[in-house]
Amino acid sequence: MMKTPENFEVPAQVREMAEKGVEQARKAYDEFASAASEAASKAETSAESMRNGAVDLNKKALAATEESMNASFDLATNLVKAKDIQEVLELQTKYVQSQMQRFGEVARELGEAATKTAVDATKKD
Repeated sequence: MMKTPENFEVPAQVREMAEKGVEQARKAYDEFASAASEAASKAETSAESMRNGAVDLNKKALAATEESMNASFDLATNLVKAKDIQEVLELQTKYVQSQMQRFGEVARELGEAATKTAVDATKKD
């Protein structure tokens, strides 16, 4: 095994290179830590936007379902009171037409809400 001389000194150039290496490593780590923190913050914001958007979509879907059920009960009530088959057919036709129109509106509203949620979640601060 090689013995180190008692009065061995690290040359100044080697010491300077080592110090620069440590400084560069610290700077690189600080930049990495900053970028990681920023990415985590953006992910958190994005997740919050997605959660809020999902809540909004659920509320819209629930409201549309409730509206549809109420329309169905109204139809049933009116069918029971119908005087003849002609009135039954008219009531049924009106019901189907109004439900199809409302279905289109709800699909558009949900699509717009989903798009807004996606845009908000990917928005750059």
